[in-house]
Amino acid sequence: MTRPDQQPPDQPPFDQPPFDQPPFELGRVQRKRDRIRSEIQRNRAGGHRVPTWALAVVLGALLLCWLYLVVTS
Repeated sequence: MTRPDQQPPDQPPFDQPPFDQPPFELGRVQRKRDRIRSEIQRNRAGGHRVPTWALAVVLGALLLCWLYLVVTS
């Protein structure tokens, strides 16, 4: 918590660059953050090539086949 005489920072702490890193590493960290943000946006937008239910059906079929092989051998 902040005391009444202190002002909270303008940016959240995770967006502020660390003070102990040289400037060239700050660019690398920022690029990594940008890549992660763009991947999250792509995942939220959808557009998946194979529906999740189809992947679940394939996984279930593989597990049933494996179980059948284990039980019958």
